[in-house]
Amino acid sequence: MNQIQQPVLVARDLADGVMTLTLGGGKAHPLSLAMIEELTAALEATIADDEARVILLHGPGPIFCAGHDLKEINRRREEDADDGVAFLGTLFDACARLMVTIAEAPKPTIALVEGIATAAGLQMVASCDMAFAAPAARFQLPGVNNGGFCSTPSVAVSRAVSRKHLMELLLSGEQFDTDWALNAGLVNRVLPADHVVEETRAFARTLAGRNAGPITNGIRTLKAQMDLPLAEAYALSRDTMIGHFTDPVRMEMARASKFAK
Repeated sequence: MNQIQQPVLVARDLADGVMTLTLGGGKAHPLSLAMIEELTAALEATIADDEARVILLHGPGPIFCAGHDLKEINRRREEDADDGVAFLGTLFDACARLMVTIAEAPKPTIALVEGIATAAGLQMVASCDMAFAAPAARFQLPGVNNGGFCSTPSVAVSRAVSRKHLMELLLSGEQFDTDWALNAGLVNRVLPADHVVEETRAFARTLAGRNAGPITNGIRTLKAQMDLPLAEAYALSRDTMIGHFTDPVRMEMARASKFAK
């Protein structure tokens, strides 16, 4: 008896200290509830894995991520006695947990965007520490086009771009190209299509080869101090900085450098 093969929701590959999480296993797949839960679990496992020093989120091909699974939502609205209200609450709670996990990760997170990132897909890009894109990448918050508004995606995007760029995304519903995204601060680099994967992974490998302890502590402190009053931010960063200078690996690197001269 043939078994129905379930689609791969998240493919994991750890190499040279870089954990690549490929959305949909390389095939376009929306953020269904199952996809969100699988990606969150993969991220949490990666954060806890000392061998993984950098997290790379990759949605290959023409669609990085098209946002929530509208077919799943519509089905629940039609079939559930409460018109899908309870399901929607569960879905958006799970999505918020995913985006917070990305945004608060103490390890560098990089989005590799080759195609369109729309709605919650753009939310994921904005939640990452960095984003590298191919020229064909496009960015969109299309809620107004279908009678809605991208409220939850705007939480992450509002923390990555200026207010006017945000409002243009939200109120136009249009797709924006990589020149616009680079100017808005959504992406760090636009790389040639035939080199974007290789160069992004090379950057991630270089980062993974650096002293992981201070980077992890530094990222954790950076994200904690950004919402603090200035004096408190300096006090928190001061203690972390002392830890950097007394880190055993860094001290050994300094001794080796001194002796090499």
